[in-house]
Amino acid sequence: MAADKNTIILVLVFACGLLAGCVLYGLLAPQPIHPEKLVVFSERAPNPIGPYSQAVQSGNFVFTSGQIGIDPATGNLSATTEEQTVRTMENLHAILQQSGLGFADVVQTRIYLTNMSDWTTVNGCYGSYFKEGYPARVTVQVAGLPKGATVEIEMVAHKQ
Repeated sequence: MAADKNTIILVLVFACGLLAGCVLYGLLAPQPIHPEKLVVFSERAPNPIGPYSQAVQSGNFVFTSGQIGIDPATGNLSATTEEQTVRTMENLHAILQQSGLGFADVVQTRIYLTNMSDWTTVNGCYGSYFKEGYPARVTVQVAGLPKGATVEIEMVAHKQ
């Protein structure tokens, strides 16, 4: 009977050691280097016109694709640069909202213009969507944009 008792104790000690080893391995095992990539899609923004997503979330960051002033209801590009900028910002707002974010969460933007003389108009429209603590930004002139757009904007936002 003593041997049976010792065997039971030995089995229990072995099982506890095995369980502790599994727990420690789970805690100490290397974690994936790259966080999961989640595609973001909003019905209130235009469908992508190429092989890309409206936005992608990776870790705590959401990266929007460049948006132009396409009305998601009609598929038409707005007429003026001012209208295109407003529509672009509304499209970005819809995508950010789909991710549970807003313009206050944006940490970086890139603005592409086909004519740098539109900078003042675009800057005024763009700026009206933000409060103090503006995101980092770059604005560059490019030779052309999809569908003949005059402005395209992309953003990076951070989830708290």
